[in-house]
Amino acid sequence: MFNPSRRNRNIGTAKQGHGQQNKLNIPQRVAGLSYFESLGQYQKREVEINDHKFVFVIEETREGSLHACSIEDIQQIIAHIPINDYGDLRLIVLRQPKRKEEILSPVWGRLIYSFEFENDYCPAIILEAGEYPRKMKWETSLSVECQKELDRLKEDGHNFINNGKYWIADMEPENVRNTQLYRTLLHEFGHYVHYLTIVERPGLEDEDLALWEQRYNFYNTIPVVEKENLAHRYAANLRRQLEEMGVISRVKRNELLL
Repeated sequence: MFNPSRRNRNIGTAKQGHGQQNKLNIPQRVAGLSYFESLGQYQKREVEINDHKFVFVIEETREGSLHACSIEDIQQIIAHIPINDYGDLRLIVLRQPKRKEEILSPVWGRLIYSFEFENDYCPAIILEAGEYPRKMKWETSLSVECQKELDRLKEDGHNFINNGKYWIADMEPENVRNTQLYRTLLHEFGHYVHYLTIVERPGLEDEDLALWEQRYNFYNTIPVVEKENLAHRYAANLRRQLEEMGVISRVKRNELLL
């Protein structure tokens, strides 16, 4: 006998499409900008470091959020990075991530090989603002690489407590500053130096574009784990040198950028 209540068992389920229109995702701009290039109100400051011009872009933060590193903090660290490692890197962006990005794609920072800013393109390092108070949570069952990252965070001063299922830490601006200034910034420079070594430095002035594209395509085939390990080593070695020189101990906390 026909039973209308059983005519479609998929009604109201994901199989039928229920809920697919309200899934949380990061919107992409129609204009072609990536979400991390879409800035709100910002201030711009040009700073010369070792005869190299950097442009600091400070995006205005929302209420309750702040940038953990100041321009002066970052400037002092960059001043002790080998000048040859600057390459064409010019932009340092202190960015306010959207709430969806903080949920779906939280990062301390990132390297962008070609960042569009004011109708120009150049490499950029982004350091992201954070909201306080907030918590950081890691599962207790971790891969080898995730365990290494957790150990690095503990070294940065984050106080993790094991509640049996998760490692949980209260995010504090001072500890986030330690992570972004002494590790993330150096880590992203490490990625850029790797890119320079593979793609840019072997090139000749008048070489055919196809040769550059060949190197660039090869760089993109390098496994992510290998790239991350190289960047970690670069950051760890440089941080150790700065500690031995007393540079890091001399960098004092400046007023947070609100």
